[in-house]
Amino acid sequence: MTEWRLIDGTLTTWYDAPSHAAGAALVERTAATDVDLRANGIRLRTRDEESAAEISKAAHDLGLTADPSVLQEVRLAFEASDPPAVTTFWRTALGYEATSDDLQDPLRRDPAVSVHPLTEPRPLRNRIHVDVVRPSDAVDAVRATTGQEPYGAWGVALADPDGNEVDVVPGDQLSPEAADWWANFAAMVFYPTTSSTQASRLASAVAKLADDVSTPLEIDLRPAGVMIDGSKDQWEDDAPKGGAAFIELARRIQDAAHELGLAPDPRPLRFVQFGIDAVDADVLSTFWRTLLGYQPDPREQVSDIYDPRRLNPVLFFQQLDKNDQRTKQRNRIHFELVVPQDQAQGRIATALSAGGRVLDRSDQHCLLSDPEGNEIDILAVH
Repeated sequence: MTEWRLIDGTLTTWYDAPSHAAGAALVERTAATDVDLRANGIRLRTRDEESAAEISKAAHDLGLTADPSVLQEVRLAFEASDPPAVTTFWRTALGYEATSDDLQDPLRRDPAVSVHPLTEPRPLRNRIHVDVVRPSDAVDAVRATTGQEPYGAWGVALADPDGNEVDVVPGDQLSPEAADWWANFAAMVFYPTTSSTQASRLASAVAKLADDVSTPLEIDLRPAGVMIDGSKDQWEDDAPKGGAAFIELARRIQDAAHELGLAPDPRPLRFVQFGIDAVDADVLSTFWRTLLGYQPDPREQVSDIYDPRRLNPVLFFQQLDKNDQRTKQRNRIHFELVVPQDQAQGRIATALSAGGRVLDRSDQHCLLSDPEGNEIDILAVH
């Protein structure tokens, strides 16, 4: 089982692949239902060692190569004066479900959130904030449930009981020609399925359509259905495969789903990203890209960095005045990076080489700060 690692109690692996279709061929051979299919590879998760062995054999037969060194999960953690109230707020804002330890996306696509007791007063605004984009009716429900009127420069900000802010942004339907799809920063659609065979057929059809027009997509299979996601901003007119070309691809995917008897369900749709207020955005971007293995967005007008496998959330940077008092306060929010045990020491060394500083350390975790004091806890899974 050298290809697999334990992440969040789940056996996990990644195989490099030259196309969506190459990854879809592995899905067809195994009927796996916890799969993240990308243009450059495929991540699979299972709790069953026999299933993992079956997947490994099929991958070898198809000539796919595993790379467990890339496995990681980026999460968010809050320190709260009233953890139950803060947990309730974020469960509502994100549309997550509560587990015994944290809040999770029911489809396990978007980053998990945990809430811990606050150890000291930190009254100022955080330098880390959250953007959540959901269909407009879901956003209306969040506002009604929290009883808050949105505020801020864009008129979409809400705050939990400790003042931690989130921009809860309403999405909209992508196009009349592709009415199943929603534009939630990323263009996306979710089709519930009734069997692994039905999900596999849809994934294979989408893989072929995406490969035919050389458009990378996120195709995620779950027991409940298939999520198809174009990634942030890639549907927009200025994207290489965006505008009318993307809408035409979305329409063809929609037609393929309808031919299989599938209908969309917008309720699970969600896009989550994290922003960091930075005195020196270039320095911080370099730190986080180095630590996470991210790439910079090539567009000049944005500061985004992203996971090249599109498995973890986008980060972006906003200018912060060096005299702002918030630079002297620890955030009430920090990141968590979950990695396999055999990767932890390498990640810590990488963080230190990029300007990080160790704040606390034990056998199972290492709390570090970036050059401006934003924190990340590297958690090693034994």
